[in-house]
Amino acid sequence: MANTRARPRIPTVAWHEVRPAPVVLVTGPETVLAERTVQRLRDAMTAADPSLEVHDLDASAAAPGDLATVASPSLFGEPRLVRVASVERMTDAFLAEALSYLQSPADDAVVVLRHGGGVRGKKLLDAIRGGAGSGIEVACAEVKRDSDRLEFAAAEFRAAGKRISPAALRLLASAFQADLAELASACRQLIADVRGDITESTVETYYTGRIETNAFAVADAALAGRRGEALLLLRHAIAAGADPVPIVAAIASKLRTVAKVFDARGNGAAVARELGLAPWQVDRARRDAAGWQAEGLGRCIIALADADEKVKGAARDPQFAVEQLVGLIASRGDL
Repeated sequence: MANTRARPRIPTVAWHEVRPAPVVLVTGPETVLAERTVQRLRDAMTAADPSLEVHDLDASAAAPGDLATVASPSLFGEPRLVRVASVERMTDAFLAEALSYLQSPADDAVVVLRHGGGVRGKKLLDAIRGGAGSGIEVACAEVKRDSDRLEFAAAEFRAAGKRISPAALRLLASAFQADLAELASACRQLIADVRGDITESTVETYYTGRIETNAFAVADAALAGRRGEALLLLRHAIAAGADPVPIVAAIASKLRTVAKVFDARGNGAAVARELGLAPWQVDRARRDAAGWQAEGLGRCIIALADADEKVKGAARDPQFAVEQLVGLIASRGDL
């Protein structure tokens, strides 16, 4: 009778939960998360034993015996951390040696294999994921969502034992939403420079000139009910030269999508087909609609039409008109 047991699977852990294991497979395209993973691992191993030896190996240029040389026990038995880069471009010699190494990993050694993506090395990855080498995997997917940036920044401050207010955290993530490396650098600067808790005013003081805002960031904060953040982003946008007209247009686009899905029932794909939207738009709009009541949504739609008219010439102060609209939306239409 054929053996139908499923192949063992290795644990998959988040980058900020990495721990020593004989083999640590770090996969995915997000370089910042991969670097943080390896640094956390090194810090943990150094804290456990300051005599840690660290070796680096480039898999794309490795010759036969290179892995065995850096992973083999040292004269005095110090623990070893072997950081292997470019596994997605590994040589045939490294592939053969790594597959052999998995059968009997060296004692007191942690071998980190950094694979940035692609099909090269699939045989090695499958072997590790199947349980050979008793490893773990850290998947470093590209950070695209606001929630992922918030989680990244929050983990940075937690690791440093530094407290930051939720509003300050959101503002910081918004300030560097285009570049995770710059967000990481900003977190490190605040951790190093600021004594005590980090507040919204702290972030604003440090990064007033760097708060990268746009019409949709204002709309996102307002629809999520974050009034202070939405108004702050709006003022930064206008101070940077943004025109109130596209800001109102962006708010209108998101608010109308919320209105479309407000009473829609069924799974996201079916609703998306019915309304002519992408499934992710439906999912996002449903999250935005959480906490809204029909009466408040109706008031906001009426106010939106009024603001649109005002920013297009019907009022002397279009900025004030947008601020009123943003405040009303952030309060879910509660007058």
